Amino acid sequence: MEGRMKKIATTSILITVALLGITSYLALAVAPTEATMGDVQRIFYYHVPSAWVAGVCFFINFLASVWYLIKRTNGSDAIAAASAEVGVVFCSVVLITGPIWARPVWGIWWTWDARLTTTLVLWLIYVSYLVLRRYSTGSQTALLAAALAIFGFVDVPIVYMTIRWFRTQHPSPVIGGGANSGLDPSMWPPLLWNWLAFSMLAIILVVVRYRLQRMEEEVEQQHAQAALQGGAL
Repeated sequence: MEGRMKKIATTSILITVALLGITSYLALAVAPTEATMGDVQRIFYYHVPSAWVAGVCFFINFLASVWYLIKRTNGSDAIAAASAEVGVVFCSVVLITGPIWARPVWGIWWTWDARLTTTLVLWLIYVSYLVLRRYSTGSQTALLAAALAIFGFVDVPIVYMTIRWFRTQHPSPVIGGGANSGLDPSMWPPLLWNWLAFSMLAIILVVVRYRLQRMEEEVEQQHAQAALQGGAL
């Protein structure tokens, strides 16, 4: 069984690496050059999938945190921790690629636009979540982390809706944004393939981080048992 799982894991990693290579070629060489922004628009193929994947990871973290509050299972807590870490990684990509695009297009690296500000707040909330998990030593750490995760997820739909609720400097949504929005048909394949590649990468990272989290818990339990046995002697 273990050997079979290793084969599945190896195959998944190889497929993901191949996809990332193919999607980079599609985004950088095959996708058409945008008429007004030029080649800098190609960041779109990394920026948007990263935002989608980050949102999904935070949603998984939210569900796992709710389940932990209900059942108090170590497995759900480990899933919450793993998905939050991966979500922060992809949210960081969003915050890095956004200013790289904005500098040549807007003439500035950053503005306190509603979409940008709420995204930064989201990143700070989940970084705080990870800091809490890392440095808190109390017995209620997992409980406090779950409560913070549920609170933090409230900002995810706010981030999504900002460009629909407010007049922002951030571009209007090109997907589901109304009559004046839309994506050129030739841009869809690179976008969707990048979304698939980033999603597979996120799944692999979450699974790896989940297993590490569970191993850490087992080691801590063994140390606690050893300490109890030593004290009894």
